[in-house]
Amino acid sequence: MRQIITATIVAACLTAAACDRETRAVRAPTTANGVSGPVSPTSLRAGGGLALPPVDPRAPLYDGNAYQISEGQRYYEWFNCSGCHAHGGGDVGPALMDDEWRYGGAITQIRASIAEGRPNGMPSFSDKIPDEQLWQIAAYVRSMGGEADKLAASSRDDHMRATPPNNQAKPGPEHGDATAARLGAAR
Repeated sequence: MRQIITATIVAACLTAAACDRETRAVRAPTTANGVSGPVSPTSLRAGGGLALPPVDPRAPLYDGNAYQISEGQRYYEWFNCSGCHAHGGGDVGPALMDDEWRYGGAITQIRASIAEGRPNGMPSFSDKIPDEQLWQIAAYVRSMGGEADKLAASSRDDHMRATPPNNQAKPGPEHGDATAARLGAAR
């Protein structure tokens, strides 16, 4: 009887030792310079700011890349950005199709606005959206105002589209120019 108990205990110990799960390393968030640590908000503020955030080496990988812009458009819809920004025309959130950028129109600044949020309404999405998708959404948002690189021609055949691709669109009118143009046309 004692041998059966000993054999059962040894078998249970061996079984428990064999059930070791894999260990997964959790990546800490990285800053623009690649140092691990918490994401710090940019010093850029509405109405002018102190300094531009440092240039992120990842920015050129997304800005001006047709694939990244199209993926950003998909994520823009998935994460319901149009719920506040109404497909770029503005609603609860500001318009994204004009040339007025409250917190800067560079892709790094747009990504910072999405990731860190902004006062008076823009929530932080850094803990909800993976970093690559944040960059892709920022590339798409930048393209909505016609600010994307014109050389980022899409890889698909766009000759039958009714409108040009987002990165080929003309930048929006200067602030106040649309009203002046309408008044001039009405005379």
